[in-house]
Amino acid sequence: MKLWQKEFDIHQKIEEFTIGSDREIDLLLARYDVLGSLAHVQMLWQVGLITAEELQQLREGLKQIYGEIEQGQFVIQQGVEDVHSQIEILLTQRLGQVGKKIHTGRSRNDQVLTDIKLFIREEICKLVENINQLANLFIQQSEKYKHVLLPGYTHFQLAMPSSFGLWFGAYAESLADDLLVLQAAYRVADQNPLGSAAGYGSSFPLNRRLTTQLLGFADLNYNSAYAQMTRGKTERITAFALGSVASTLARLASDVCLYMSQNMDFLTFPQELTTGSSIMPHKKNPDVFELIRAKCNRLQALPFEIGTIMANLPSGYHRDFQLIKEILLPAFAELTNCIDLAAYMLKQVIVRDNILSEEKYKYLFSVEAVNQEVIKGMSFREAYRKVAQQIQQGNFYPPTTLHHTHEGSIGNLCNEEIQRKLETIIASFEFEKAKKMYQLLN
Repeated sequence: MKLWQKEFDIHQKIEEFTIGSDREIDLLLARYDVLGSLAHVQMLWQVGLITAEELQQLREGLKQIYGEIEQGQFVIQQGVEDVHSQIEILLTQRLGQVGKKIHTGRSRNDQVLTDIKLFIREEICKLVENINQLANLFIQQSEKYKHVLLPGYTHFQLAMPSSFGLWFGAYAESLADDLLVLQAAYRVADQNPLGSAAGYGSSFPLNRRLTTQLLGFADLNYNSAYAQMTRGKTERITAFALGSVASTLARLASDVCLYMSQNMDFLTFPQELTTGSSIMPHKKNPDVFELIRAKCNRLQALPFEIGTIMANLPSGYHRDFQLIKEILLPAFAELTNCIDLAAYMLKQVIVRDNILSEEKYKYLFSVEAVNQEVIKGMSFREAYRKVAQQIQQGNFYPPTTLHHTHEGSIGNLCNEEIQRKLETIIASFEFEKAKKMYQLLN
């Protein structure tokens, strides 16, 4: 059964091609389709398009379906086009003709738009919590290892002393900026398209402000044509935000793989968290972080893939958008899995101490030697030339102490300030308003 069914059957080959993987992907949207429908029927009753009795029947029927979804009992049957069709079929089978009234005043276009925005909004909420936990772990590890020095590199050449405290803390603050990008995506998704129908509004006296309130949206997509134009745009902006988080994780993974190599040997992990070689018995391979890097690099390609699908599309709905669901919706689970694995590994990281005591790292302290000369009264350029000459002549003896005090240096990590920054950003999402949509189930 199709919501657009006419007096003929579509060819099976065409049907299979056009439906694609919608049945599987739409299961991710099922609970949101029910919530959107609960708000929609409440509005239909408020504007006089259904009776109070019909509202009660539809509410009870939709809540029953929601329970089946939550219990894993909901399926999209063979021959049914999508989740919207399946829910309407179930309501009609159970309630009779009143079940068919659920589609009054809306199109599958604004229906799927609403579902996707509700899905994105909730997935960002869960993702932010996972990111916050990872950021807190970075800060904890930063404090734990703040006195363990680490070589810093530029151009893959030895540069200046760093520390594990500085390294871990850097990734915590990177996630804070990623949260800002996610917040922008959340704000775009947190606007109600329901009631825009196929993109040109409806002659029914719909109350779009009421569905906005019931679903906990911050605002409306007011212009019906633009509401339809947000299809693809919302997903692309969201993909950029996911890619920002993925970029942080991919860089972290690259660091770990590099630092774990025998040539550097800065850190390692318990043997059971690594893999081996089929012919080299000494190997401890960082496969987890290599896969995190690869998965996160693939996630960074998502906005470009979506942009390619949307390239040169005029306004209005096009079936091309269907493919965007297939690549974006599962991306949240992929990124969450990478975050969880990174956190699991880093809780058990083994950091090597006294790394900089090795002779090969002595030139890391050349800047410190220059600065000490400046503090004694020499100009920076003269001090620079003096230390450079000592290095060239082979009589450079590195300082034995470091004195870094400014904000963000190895002696003043500012982890409390980074923690505050994270907390402020997370609080500004204002997730509580969105969670009010679950009152529709009461």
